[in-house]
Amino acid sequence: MFGQFEDIDQKLEELEGKLSDPRVIADQAQYGKVAKEHSRVSKIHELYCEFMRVKQELDESQDLLKVEEDEEMRELVKSEIADLTQRSDELEKDLWVMLLPKDPNDDKNILLEIRAGTGGDEAALFVSDLFRMYSRYAEMQGWKVEIMSSNPIGIGGFKELIAMITGDQVYSKLKYESGAHRVQRVPETETQGRIHTSAVTVAVIPEAEEVELNLAPNELRFDVFRSSGPGGQSVNTTDSAVRITHVPSGLIVTCQDEKSQHKNKAKALTVMRARLLDKMQQEQHDLISADRKSQIGSGDRSERIRTYNFPQGRMTDHRINLTLYKLEDIMLGKMDSVIEPIIAHYQAEALKEIH
Repeated sequence: MFGQFEDIDQKLEELEGKLSDPRVIADQAQYGKVAKEHSRVSKIHELYCEFMRVKQELDESQDLLKVEEDEEMRELVKSEIADLTQRSDELEKDLWVMLLPKDPNDDKNILLEIRAGTGGDEAALFVSDLFRMYSRYAEMQGWKVEIMSSNPIGIGGFKELIAMITGDQVYSKLKYESGAHRVQRVPETETQGRIHTSAVTVAVIPEAEEVELNLAPNELRFDVFRSSGPGGQSVNTTDSAVRITHVPSGLIVTCQDEKSQHKNKAKALTVMRARLLDKMQQEQHDLISADRKSQIGSGDRSERIRTYNFPQGRMTDHRINLTLYKLEDIMLGKMDSVIEPIIAHYQAEALKEIH
């Protein structure tokens, strides 16, 4: 493993040279890629330097233990060796994680799609609650959230809500949120205090860049119509809503949240491009496709990755048997205690493959 980091100083120096190269600076796309790679290599460099420093201190302490005769000093050295050994093991594990094959989508922005499954209005209300949770988490991460499309039901809930989340490492942190989310709580309209169970589905789709997917104009059909609100109430007197159909695949995307037809068209194209690239990747990788199908499911209560139990203040992630009794904090966007253990779990599984 260590041989792969021996030239890390040279690699970092090369990237710093590129960042000051006028030709690279003039090409924003190339500059962005170099800057991201520089950030990644800088983290590895910092980690590797600390690992080597700790290893040196550990070697020195072990050598000292061999010659030290004072018993009190020996106990202090033993304690220091224990601490340094633990730190060395932690750093070595972190370095192994850095060597894992990089998911090409990790740096991408995402489309977050939340849809009501079983549970009627209560499921639609939970769509709104989950969107608020993810939005607050995004705000804490310094990300930007923009609603691309929504289908409100009029009582504060949504049958469907699609949002673009942009920022640093969005997909890498949220990619394991795809799946069926179950909620157990007493609805406000429930007079006898009975707990209802509802479900929504979450899909996390990496944003597709234009260079990744070349859409031919004759493959798309555009329709415009008047936007409407819940119950069919007209909310716009012009044909500003846009529906795009990808003729070869039959995929349909509708956007009507903006008053401008141009803005709705741009948003719909962004959603369409991401869905098509996602569909192509699924077809090219049968294993990924099967995994995604099992994650997202149909919104049925039995197909769940996570349960939010409001009467008990409990959240359970069924994939890693994680149970936390701080549901109120989680719904306020404090999701690190949920997301980080899941990422760690899948990293540990991947490490088993390369050891």
